[in-house]
Amino acid sequence: MGWLFYTDGRVKSYADEKAEITRLCTFEGDTRKTDLVKACKVGSTWYAAARVTNRDGTPVEDATYVTDPDGSITFAAVFLTAYDDGCWGYKDMEESAGPNASRAPLALIELLSDLKDPDSYARDWRQRCREWASIPNYEEGDKIKLAKPVTLTDGSTCQIVTVTHYRRGRQKRRCYRIEETGGLVRLSKATLSSSELLSSAKGAASQVLAEYFAGRE
Repeated sequence: MGWLFYTDGRVKSYADEKAEITRLCTFEGDTRKTDLVKACKVGSTWYAAARVTNRDGTPVEDATYVTDPDGSITFAAVFLTAYDDGCWGYKDMEESAGPNASRAPLALIELLSDLKDPDSYARDWRQRCREWASIPNYEEGDKIKLAKPVTLTDGSTCQIVTVTHYRRGRQKRRCYRIEETGGLVRLSKATLSSSELLSSAKGAASQVLAEYFAGRE
């Protein structure tokens, strides 16, 4: 399915977007109905978990999903969104269609029904979401070693960096201090995949406090 843009200005805010995602995930037909269970926005992409039930209360039979104990199935939908000249639009995909966007939170993934096909696009998509969620969220002062050297715009490389920040106006922006040169660099979250924590700022602080209190005994 392609992109659909709304030209009537009905979607202007985060709340408007969530309400529209909820509407798109809520449907009642002759035999089945679908309800939104959870929706999360990551960047400009919405991830949704939607539950399907039979109106007569019988278990839902599906070729892709294992029926849950309550007789329902719950699947994931991905909504790419954008604004074009003030008009909000979306492109939606079901997880089994193999969407590229794969940053759904684990809390949403855990709501989904099991899959019947071990080689399905949906299983691969869920695994990519889990891998993204497993990337550490380092703290200020943590020293880390990247899985492989990163090539910078000047042709140099870096692999050992320390988490720090710089300010732009009132905003704090995360960046990383290069061990070899002391220079600062911005790194994407994907770059931190499989990285190694060499020393923790929290651990260092704890050691300082331990020594302080030891000296007072």
